Amino acid sequence: MGFGGISVWQLLIILLIVVVIFGTKRLRGMGSDLGGAFKSFRSAMRDSTDEDDKPKELGAAGKDADFGETRARSTPERERDKKSAP
Repeated sequence: MGFGGISVWQLLIILLIVVVIFGTKRLRGMGSDLGGAFKSFRSAMRDSTDEDDKPKELGAAGKDADFGETRARSTPERERDKKSAP
């Protein structure tokens, strides 16, 4: 017994029919295309994990940006800042 109830002889007959329908050149081309796709996928996955391992680039001064105060200012504070700005 083979795969899922299909015997080895049935698999060989299916393979023979596929070769007759598609031909060896087309099957070879599809195989190389599939192999190339797997190879590029693996290299892309390897590159993405390498980028995750690298430290993050910092700003020109060598530190992260400082955005100052993070709390929300009230409306009177904003009005006062507008008046005092040149």
